[in-house]
Amino acid sequence: MRGPVRFLFSLFTAALLALAASAALADSKALIDAKSQEALERLRDHAAGADKLLEKAAGVLVFPDIVKMGFGVGGQYGEGSLLVDGKPEAYYATAGATFGLQLGAQYKTEMILFMTEEALNGFRARPGWEVGVDSRVALVETGRGGRVDVRKVADPVVGFIFSNEGLTHDLSLKGSKIRRIAR
Repeated sequence: MRGPVRFLFSLFTAALLALAASAALADSKALIDAKSQEALERLRDHAAGADKLLEKAAGVLVFPDIVKMGFGVGGQYGEGSLLVDGKPEAYYATAGATFGLQLGAQYKTEMILFMTEEALNGFRARPGWEVGVDSRVALVETGRGGRVDVRKVADPVVGFIFSNEGLTHDLSLKGSKIRRIAR
């Protein structure tokens, strides 16, 4: 019985991912760019001092709307842009499986900051990039009052995950697969 149940979950997950992917594919460059700028502003609102970290970054990969769908086992998908010197350079999609207690759809925003040129170039050089395999992404934590202490950020690749409610520290980017897309 375990095999057929696993197959049904896999089929359900694939259908949900296909639905999310087809909806997201409708996003134009202009829409992705506008949503990315809005996401950057929301980050600045949620985490005082984040603007200094953004300024220091060699590149910022912004996924403004990642949808997570599932029933126990699910998936997530989102599209975004790589910003270098504040301007969109290329467009990317992120996808991955999610596990745990979940039902329906949820949205979140993810940002990956490449703090060095070497880290940014390593990302650009790969056709596909998996968090935790190709590079570790340290989630940025905030201190008192939601402030980011830039002096404590020493990793070459750091990330933020947040929703409308603020920064989330109990999630992980590990396993997210990122690939470049044509837009």
